[in-house]
Amino acid sequence: MPSRIAPVLGGPASIVETACPLDCPDACSLAVTVQRGRVLEIDGSHKNPVTGGYICAKVRKFGERVYGPDRLLYPAVRRGAKGAGQFKRVPWDEALELIVDRFRCAKRDTGGESILPYSYGGSNGLLTQDNLDAQLWCRFGTSRLARTVCAAPTGAANLALYGKMPSVTYQDYPDAKLIVLWGVNPSASGIHLIPFVREAQKRGAKLIVVDPRSTAMARAADIHLPVQPGTDVVVALAIHRYLFANGFADEAFLRDHTRGAGPLRERAEPWTITEAAALAGLDPEMLERAADLYATSSPALIRCGWGLERNRNGGNAAMAVLALPAVGGKFGVRGGGYSMSNSASWNIDRSWIDSSEPSTRLVNMNHLGRALTEYTDPPVKVLFVYNCNPAATVPDQKRVLRGLEREDLFTVVFEQVMTDTALYADVVLPATTFLEGYDFARAYGPIHLDLGRQVVDAVGESRSNADVFGELCTRLGLLTEHEPAGELDLMVHILDQLPGTIGNDLRNGRPPAPPFGLAPIQFVDVFPNTPDRKVNLFARELDETAPAGLYAYQPDPATDRYPLALISPASERTVSSTLGELPRPDVKLLMNPDDALERGLVDGDYVRVFNALGEVHCPLHVAPMIRRGTVSLPKGLWRRSVRNNTTGTALVPDTLTDLGGGACFNDARVQVASLATA
Repeated sequence: MPSRIAPVLGGPASIVETACPLDCPDACSLAVTVQRGRVLEIDGSHKNPVTGGYICAKVRKFGERVYGPDRLLYPAVRRGAKGAGQFKRVPWDEALELIVDRFRCAKRDTGGESILPYSYGGSNGLLTQDNLDAQLWCRFGTSRLARTVCAAPTGAANLALYGKMPSVTYQDYPDAKLIVLWGVNPSASGIHLIPFVREAQKRGAKLIVVDPRSTAMARAADIHLPVQPGTDVVVALAIHRYLFANGFADEAFLRDHTRGAGPLRERAEPWTITEAAALAGLDPEMLERAADLYATSSPALIRCGWGLERNRNGGNAAMAVLALPAVGGKFGVRGGGYSMSNSASWNIDRSWIDSSEPSTRLVNMNHLGRALTEYTDPPVKVLFVYNCNPAATVPDQKRVLRGLEREDLFTVVFEQVMTDTALYADVVLPATTFLEGYDFARAYGPIHLDLGRQVVDAVGESRSNADVFGELCTRLGLLTEHEPAGELDLMVHILDQLPGTIGNDLRNGRPPAPPFGLAPIQFVDVFPNTPDRKVNLFARELDETAPAGLYAYQPDPATDRYPLALISPASERTVSSTLGELPRPDVKLLMNPDDALERGLVDGDYVRVFNALGEVHCPLHVAPMIRRGTVSLPKGLWRRSVRNNTTGTALVPDTLTDLGGGACFNDARVQVASLATA
């Protein structure tokens, strides 16, 4: 391995402005200090007015990934056992020809569907995801991937109800008189929401937080509802029932702007405050206070997060929460309505890529373990992983690892660092980070779009997504001579194809804006993108396909043997699993003192967290910051972060959510015991 870049002292330093495309709602503008071609410091810039010149600690540390010991510097092929991480450096041409040869052999012998591309796009912009890679998979006829590990249930609910109508942005939070943060923790992800919430509170707004944990925002709230994971749907339905039963439903709005209010009311009717509170483990008086506060406040705003979707009832929970502003008549005023993802606000449809959806096999990414160990028609013979780390992030970790260990599986991992997944690769390709290339960073909290610019040259022999997928397309004869085949060509092509003046604005360093502006008022500036521009409160097609129907509750999967709900919330250290390679203190399981006492455990004990799927060994942190009956391990852990090389995903079933086929991370039910007595 060649020596790594040594620190450079002296010489002129310059500041390069770019944008962060990582999986966070905010899309911060960045000011990066560069000296002699090396990143010295990453800070915030003021180009994005919402992020306001400050950034999270995660991105401040991103230089440690760029130059860290885990960084992949050159292509390599496996020379030892899968998982051992033993590789031999090879030239790019040799690596690419090996991949192309395996692609052709797999298609010839078992069909194109025996090739499974596996990726996720949370930390990538318009340039590095679903462009030349999508063209490759489409034109070569591989299996398709249902990217449902995150945002699928909430996305399905938002699409059904409102057609993904643009939602309330951060700038309008100070106008609200009531803010409900439901299943979201901006202290860990989307930190720039916090000052807008605090400003609203200074102006007299009330705050309700719905979260099993006592987060910083929950401790600052007027009402904290620590729901049992999986019960958000009945809590929201109880608030619906309260609105209907007590004359707070906006009948005029329901008549003029919605359809399906009747069936929604029928489904909510059984869920009294008392019934819902008992199931969710809440104080019924606090739940009734929350319902009354929502009913009587205007403007009232609900921020629907992604935490509530990560269970068997996740889609229906999102449906019930997002429907509340329509029933309560909270639209039509600044600071009223709901906040969800604003990623669709730009009406960008990627028309610059010819990759029409084929009819090949569709694989749900949450079933990767099954796909690698059980699929036979055809079996998966080639796995190409990029933009994600499934060995650490996908449910049923043990089955995923068994699949990755198959000697007859040819695995390519295109990555920035040696991840848990890359250890199992047959070929490793080094990828550039966002500081070494171009991208389009699109916020999904605020409405903001920026061009991320290259800050430094690529480290080692790393290459961009567009360059590598363009080269693979070229070698496989899938591109015409006039189509973009690399990063710069594709970037220029996209700028030419973006709607309206967006492309020119980005070229000239101006912040673009959609036609309705950067802070639209729902039902004044924007309306549902449904066929009749009405809120569809009861989507018949979803009612027919959901396991128990729309607005239904499916029982808790807990058993006497595994009574505790394990959740995996986002942390302040990683973006999903990105940056999980950086050193960190011991990862601890968070447990309520009553649960610890019942098991004879104390703070600092080493414990095993286990169920029928696997177990995790780690220290215990006992604190009242989490409700009784629920324990917590951080999201995005790498296997090296725990004592027995197994993360929380080893305890997560690969069952799917009621809507959207999402992952049920918070349906893991476990027991905890001392390692000393194991």
